Amino acid sequence: MDLRWLIVVPASILLGLLFDWLNVPASWILAAIVASGSVALISQRDMPVNKNFYGLSRGFIGVMAAVPLTITPASQLVQYLPVGIIVGLVSVAFCMAGGLLLYKMQHGAITRETGVLSLLPGGASMMPPLADALGADYRYVALTQYLRLLCVSVSLPLLVTFMAQPSGSDNASIQASTTWWVLLIVIAIAAFGEPLGKKLRIPVASVMGPVVLTVLVSFLLPDDITLQPLEIFRIMAFISIGWVCGGGLDLPTLKHFARQLPATFGLIGLVLAVCALLAIPVMAIFDITYFESYLATSPGALETVLALSSEGGAGPVVVSLQIIRLILVLTVAAYLPQILNFLFKRRS
Repeated sequence: MDLRWLIVVPASILLGLLFDWLNVPASWILAAIVASGSVALISQRDMPVNKNFYGLSRGFIGVMAAVPLTITPASQLVQYLPVGIIVGLVSVAFCMAGGLLLYKMQHGAITRETGVLSLLPGGASMMPPLADALGADYRYVALTQYLRLLCVSVSLPLLVTFMAQPSGSDNASIQASTTWWVLLIVIAIAAFGEPLGKKLRIPVASVMGPVVLTVLVSFLLPDDITLQPLEIFRIMAFISIGWVCGGGLDLPTLKHFARQLPATFGLIGLVLAVCALLAIPVMAIFDITYFESYLATSPGALETVLALSSEGGAGPVVVSLQIIRLILVLTVAAYLPQILNFLFKRRS
């Protein structure tokens, strides 16, 4: 047993509780990155995470990503589907272009996949496992994604205070079921989603397998039952991602990332600006407030978006457009090598 975990585990829990109390975005992931990254840097050795523990945690991430898809009525998604697809494709295409620009600016230090996954809007907790499965630099992807998440999460509450908010009822939050058989189903999906996904040849089966399985199983459950994992499983999943990313940090990676901070901040700013501009036609098409359209097109920080949406009484357009784009982001990420090969083969 690596005795360094005797420091990392309690430090991650204490920092996670502190960050959560301070309402820091992605508190448990950041706490685990800080704890494991500090120990790895001080000891100058990587801290590999148990494969079975990380595999189960990735499964819970897949379940969490799929739950919003299972509770949104299909009729609601269909209503917003055309505009949602257009808005999602524009934002994803812009972020892909930004990711390729980031790759160019790195002078070959990162791959195209790493650059694109670093800037894809939304699904920040999904990107490091996807990057790991696709052979991209998951440490660089994690650092960039959570920097974007931090920028979005901090700016959203400040900006929406200046926007007129609709008068509507609060949206119900997704509650985890404590029924024993539901808990067993969630654990089984997290554990067996990847092997099943591999048998079905689903791309990036480690994450997308549990996503597909969660959606399929949800059709067999009563409407009042969701497969949202318990908080302890959510924390375990987030901490494992932080440990994988932080435990692999070294000084060259941090120095390289620090040198690219101006460019990274600039691209994140452009992503925020483009999504804010996309909110204008969305507002006009659906005759809603800019508050709602801005939240609907915000690049990520889904938990913050939904909290502000519920607090401000926003309509179903927010969650619908966010979910449609999330599906597009996951699809693009899963097939990213094939998409990049197609694009650059055509140019050559």
